[in-house]
Amino acid sequence: MAAIAFRALHHGRASGVPLVLPGPWDAASARVFADAGFPALATPSAGVAASLGYEDGATPPDEMFAAVARIARAVSVPVSADVEDGYGLSPGELVGRLLDAGAVGCNLEDSSGGTLKDPHRHAAWLAEVRSAAGDALFINARVDTFVRGVADPAEAVARARLYTAAGADCVYPIAAPPETLPALRTGIEGPLNAIALPTGPSPAELARLGATRVTFGPFPQRHAMASLREFADRLQRRTGS
Repeated sequence: MAAIAFRALHHGRASGVPLVLPGPWDAASARVFADAGFPALATPSAGVAASLGYEDGATPPDEMFAAVARIARAVSVPVSADVEDGYGLSPGELVGRLLDAGAVGCNLEDSSGGTLKDPHRHAAWLAEVRSAAGDALFINARVDTFVRGVADPAEAVARARLYTAAGADCVYPIAAPPETLPALRTGIEGPLNAIALPTGPSPAELARLGATRVTFGPFPQRHAMASLREFADRLQRRTGS
């Protein structure tokens, strides 16, 4: 039922009103966002990795799933999990571990080791994930063309169409320049995820350009760490250390 409710949040939205999903990196940050009234949350793999002492992309799968479980357990709102490229798990095992962790959705990337995957093979794999999950997981298919040096929106649209045909609920052309969002919106059916950058357009502006939902990647965690660093610096000055 939680996945159904999460899926419904993506549909029938008023123009210019995106689904805003902050990204908790641990249980404490998840509670802050949930208490602030956000209807759902979406973990960022890079933020979780930093909180666990790893570089982005280097978190062992067991630790990532454990972190997701702690976050999901801490709040009553739906939690979607960024599980990178699936860690080489079979579709059935991946779905099982996500559900065991309490996640209602997942981000799945179409690149690995800095290289874009073959989109047809990736679409076939997504179809297997969908088959294993049924309606129990919301699949957000990340399209990595823009972060892998392919600037043409047409390539992102072509991949997105394959992934939605395979059963993805939403597509996420990460780091798509804001000016490309109208073309992406025209070419892609279904919900469209955009990232809000600290110096970029607001979530409402991204929605007006075509985004259905807005996430924030690792930037909330980095903002929190910058605030903590300022506190540490002040504390050091006051103690004379």
